[in-house]
Amino acid sequence: MRVLIKPIITEKMTAEGELNNRFGFYVDTRANKLQIKEAVESTYGVAVKKVRTMNYGPDRKTRYTKTGVQHGKTNATKKAIVDVVEGDVIDFYSNL
Repeated sequence: MRVLIKPIITEKMTAEGELNNRFGFYVDTRANKLQIKEAVESTYGVAVKKVRTMNYGPDRKTRYTKTGVQHGKTNATKKAIVDVVEGDVIDFYSNL
């Protein structure tokens, strides 16, 4: 199971990273906080102080077309906000 899917790079998360040493990731929906902590520490070489997670359910949509009613949904996602120890920094832009 690949725990970390991709980092969250938005204006809000970039500001959190600069001010409070908090970084966001999309993670596997089956991963728990200990697995997320170990994955971030091994991948980026930083010490993790705290992990917070958020589960998002699928968005269901209904479309009325000529062929009938079409039902669909998006995938469920999970986000993790990781607090890093003072002095450690994760640089997402170094590999670009």
